[in-house]
Amino acid sequence: MTSFSLEQHGITVKNVHRNLAPCRLYEEAILNEPDTRIADTGALVAYSGAKTGRSPKDKRIVKNSQSESDIWWGNVNVPLEPHIYEINRERAIDYLNTRDTLYCFDGFAGWDPATQIKVRVICSRPYHALFMHTMLIRPTDAQLEKFGTPDFTIINAGQFPANRHTSGMTSKTSIDLNFEKGELVILGTEYAGEMKKGVFTVMNYLMPKRGILSMHCSATMDKNSDRSSVLFGLSGTGKTTLSADPKRALIGDDEHCWSDTGIFNIEGGCYAKAIDLTPESEPDIFQALRFGAVLENVVLDEENRKVQFHDKSITENTRGAYPIEFIRNAKIPCVAGHPSDIIFLTCDAFGVLPPVSKLSSAHAMYHFISGYTAKVAGTEMGITEPTATFSPCFGGPFLVWHPAKYAELLAEQMRKHAANVWLVNTGWSGGGYGTGKRMKLSLTRQIIDSIHNGTLVKAATQKDPVFGFDVVSECAGVPSEVLIPKNTWGDKAAYDAAANKLATLFTNNFKTYQEGVSAEVRAAGPVVR
Repeated sequence: MTSFSLEQHGITVKNVHRNLAPCRLYEEAILNEPDTRIADTGALVAYSGAKTGRSPKDKRIVKNSQSESDIWWGNVNVPLEPHIYEINRERAIDYLNTRDTLYCFDGFAGWDPATQIKVRVICSRPYHALFMHTMLIRPTDAQLEKFGTPDFTIINAGQFPANRHTSGMTSKTSIDLNFEKGELVILGTEYAGEMKKGVFTVMNYLMPKRGILSMHCSATMDKNSDRSSVLFGLSGTGKTTLSADPKRALIGDDEHCWSDTGIFNIEGGCYAKAIDLTPESEPDIFQALRFGAVLENVVLDEENRKVQFHDKSITENTRGAYPIEFIRNAKIPCVAGHPSDIIFLTCDAFGVLPPVSKLSSAHAMYHFISGYTAKVAGTEMGITEPTATFSPCFGGPFLVWHPAKYAELLAEQMRKHAANVWLVNTGWSGGGYGTGKRMKLSLTRQIIDSIHNGTLVKAATQKDPVFGFDVVSECAGVPSEVLIPKNTWGDKAAYDAAANKLATLFTNNFKTYQEGVSAEVRAAGPVVR
């Protein structure tokens, strides 16, 4: 369709392109956005301007009586008064109404037809329309004809700034989410990831209300059955790398839900980091960045249009968005049966946590709410030694309910479907960062394989004296001395000191959440000596 009315949203622009094919969006982008290019692989290269990442400090949620008691208010979910939302919304609509042409994409979030929501994206940049074409589930012609009123609408006026003098604004950027109206209004940022995570935040609110667990994780499926596996992990833990398993089918790389019928991907595409990407390091992702994909904020060789994947001069957060069917082993539709295994990935730079441990229900909830990994020297300015990072439920910036809500849903699903939960450390062994060495990827892959083939659930274990979980002490293909971290340290007293330090960091972090969890979960924390 090339003409579509958005009057129901207060938009009077007559030239509205709805659900244009990628080739048409390419043409629109090249004609109307001077900096847009086409890479030698065929991917559209676009730039998001001054903002090359999300702006979490500028996110607001409208405080309405219907949802107010549900929301975990604080630094993540900052309240916004309804009349301020209306001011920002009108500012966005007024800006969009000055454009000669607008773009609309109607699609779905969630591959389960029984629970998916209809999402509409309204924007002034063709690149944003193509981005959401890749990230949402694309409707058939018949579905588009019957689409009707959307459940959730993104009004993206990111090229126009918020008014800093408006009450509640902290900058010229404003990302305002209104659950009651089913709207997200974006001002002052052209970073496409705000739309993706806006949809995820909405699903993180709606799905738990229906008793469905929303998860920030990747997911794969056994090719010989419908049983699945989910991998949680923060940046740098290996979530994307370990889910790219040729022996298994890919369900999705980032956002999923777990319902009574199994798991399903929320998205229709993937949004992968592109910095330092090579065909050797990530062959599936590399080949997916072709015609129909979007490369964001990468540097091009102006002569031959080859992407300079190692060039960080614009940002380290270069990204590629592509439809999930571009991945060769993706399962379409992106649904699977209940997980047999839940894997929490952590990169422990202190060298304390074991390569693999089996978690009880209480330990699973504790570590799920903690969401631990560590940053090392050189990853950020000012970091000179390992620094613990905690993100509740491995997705803190996108949670709406208290983390205990998601943890309780996880524990309930674990019990109902007999899922095993594992903590896998992809970080350091034989000492912390600077002394020990990082776990070999080949050994971690062997551990994951042993989880998936069912042999690890029968393996011998021993209880960790500090963290209390069951440490796996035998795994085929992994040297036994590696599996017990203290045995790999030459200085045992130094290990004890590092373990106590990490236990203290866990305990101090968990104080934020302990009022919302049971005594059993609180007791599953480490012992500080």
